[in-house]
Amino acid sequence: MKRTIFYLVLILAAFQVLSIQLKAQDVTTVEAKSSKISDNLDLEAVASILGEAKDLEDFEKKLNNPSLKINNLDLNEDGKVDYLRVLESSEGNTHVIVIQAVLGKDMYQDVATVDVEKDDSGETVCQVVGNVNIYGPDYIIQPVYVHRPVLFVWFWGPYYRPWRSPFHWGYYPHWYHPWHPLPPYRYHSHVRVNININNTYRHTHVRYSKNSATLSRKVSRNDFARNHPNKVHKAGSNKTRLKNNPNKRTDVKTKTKPTKVKSNAKTQTKQPQVKKSTGKRAAPKNTYNRNTKTSKTKSQQLNKQRTNRTRTGIQRNRSRAGSVRKR
Repeated sequence: MKRTIFYLVLILAAFQVLSIQLKAQDVTTVEAKSSKISDNLDLEAVASILGEAKDLEDFEKKLNNPSLKINNLDLNEDGKVDYLRVLESSEGNTHVIVIQAVLGKDMYQDVATVDVEKDDSGETVCQVVGNVNIYGPDYIIQPVYVHRPVLFVWFWGPYYRPWRSPFHWGYYPHWYHPWHPLPPYRYHSHVRVNININNTYRHTHVRYSKNSATLSRKVSRNDFARNHPNKVHKAGSNKTRLKNNPNKRTDVKTKTKPTKVKSNAKTQTKQPQVKKSTGKRAAPKNTYNRNTKTSKTKSQQLNKQRTNRTRTGIQRNRSRAGSVRKR
């Protein structure tokens, strides 16, 4: 009898644990939608093929190559992987590459942005920034390539031409044919093979370029996020945390407030003086001291008493001398 009661208690406890797990799964279902989208485009793989592309047209071709299958996105849910087009915007030493998914007639969604910037010393910094609606805020990968990519040389070479993909909904290159998206676990095992392991892929939250956010707005589109706000991350923006400014001063001195000194005529403002030997603040010269004032008044009274005594003594001597003459 005791054994049966013990087994019944165990069964009831197992049912309670199972019900708690099911409730937890129901709560996290909505959050899983946005993470499921970001799991279908590995940004490390995007950075890897960027380092192997000879120009932006070749980069777009590698993104949509049916044999590589770098892309596994199906945002419009038509059962086929979305075509990714590449658009570029540049200014000075900054090149911004925007990757957009083609979802329908005049419907596009930014997926990621590639910032390529050359500083004053000639160093080129590349960062792949995930779109905030797909990957959440501050999802940034900074690749460090073993060999300098040909694309970087092309950006600042004599044969550079800006690239904006001519393809759109219903009009694709002859070599492209869509395929059915893979399950996430199969996609990850497949895409890892196409990542160059000789490179380093650093995950960071600091966006290097201060102009890339402004340049990307010229060609940015977020139609999917606007039409389906429940399927993406909450509205926000990638924070552009700028690199440290070497010209910024750190030895800032605090200013001391001037002390006001009252005088009989007008109120004067004087800066506090500092002794060179001790470094301490010296007391102002023309300050009001109650003790000195009282000592001055006492000495003045004593002087008056002394003068009065001498005057009375002189008057007495004169009166005595006059009386002697009369006699």
